[in-house]
Amino acid sequence: MPTARLHASLEEIPAAAWDGLHDGGNPFVAHAFLSGLERHGCLRADWGWAPRHLGLWEGDALVAAAPGYLKENSHGEFVFDHAWAHAYARHGREYFPKWLCAVPYSPVTGPRLLARDGATRRALLGAILASTRAGGLSSAHVNFHTAAEDTAFGEDWLQRIDVQYHWRNDAGWRDFGDFLAALSHKRRKNIRQERARVARAGVTFRVLHGDEAGPEDLAAIHGFYLQTFAEYGNSPALTFDFLRHLAATMPRALVLVLADLDGGPVAGALCLRGGDALYGRYWGAAHAIPGLHFETCYYQGIEYCLRHGLRRFEPGAQGEHKIPRGFLPTFVRSRHWIADPAFAEALRRWCAEEAASVRGYKAVLDGHAPFKAEADPGNLAVVRRDP
Repeated sequence: MPTARLHASLEEIPAAAWDGLHDGGNPFVAHAFLSGLERHGCLRADWGWAPRHLGLWEGDALVAAAPGYLKENSHGEFVFDHAWAHAYARHGREYFPKWLCAVPYSPVTGPRLLARDGATRRALLGAILASTRAGGLSSAHVNFHTAAEDTAFGEDWLQRIDVQYHWRNDAGWRDFGDFLAALSHKRRKNIRQERARVARAGVTFRVLHGDEAGPEDLAAIHGFYLQTFAEYGNSPALTFDFLRHLAATMPRALVLVLADLDGGPVAGALCLRGGDALYGRYWGAAHAIPGLHFETCYYQGIEYCLRHGLRRFEPGAQGEHKIPRGFLPTFVRSRHWIADPAFAEALRRWCAEEAASVRGYKAVLDGHAPFKAEADPGNLAVVRRDP
């Protein structure tokens, strides 16, 4: 039988052993990405992040693993359980700490239960529950796992769903013109007008991989990232050293979009590339130019996917404004194990009601698809679901 161990740092697990448990198609579960967050100051204790990765070992061989964290709050998770924590508090119970299997600050679907086969994956889930019980924790959570991993979870794991907006090239478009031709006349016209405004402003674009970006390019992207967080009053988690680490250790996975005007960058987007997908993560701008956000964050990314044969572009969480630009509503999922049986039963009903609401919300959004085969989206001011 494999032995379960909790690891307070990913440095305790050899990179080759960890990366041997996944196919390399998702950059966020790569050892270099996750260990870089720890090594370069992105996971601060006062922000509630304490690494507790779970590994299943057969002697010196790692046979399964899950990126895990002991959480003192729900900061940086993007699956919101604040109401659950408040309910625990009203009954004099402690919801935190909890154990979370996820990629910090990254609402990106990908493998979470890294294992060589289904039986080992189920053994890993059993070890997660045993560890959660042994630690006296309120709960265990697995955020943004893949649909293929759903079958590993038992009925005692509550299911939640939500909606993101993803671009997919299932039609085999060869270039941006092909993509535009698939849209309704109104949406095609609007996109052309948005792109024309940016071009008339004199903005040009550079798309660089990590090994093509100079120190000044990395500094510019990180500066835009810091500016965006300052504008929203949030604390930036990703350090400049972490960005340099990605450029050095994952050079072809790191993709930077830089918008230049008058000889220097005025906006930028930070993306990561996987096996068949591009993931947009952060953006910022020094100047307010009409259409600049859409061009930098969406259209340049779509063009990159078309040039490189990528089938999917996930530009981040939220945003109904993405629909008329070709990004369609897509379900994302999470699983939750609650130690207290009474709370678990109450939350099971809550999750069922939430799921029905989310499905109804997506059905409304599906009616606004911008492609010719669908009805023209018209008014996108749909009724918003209460989160």
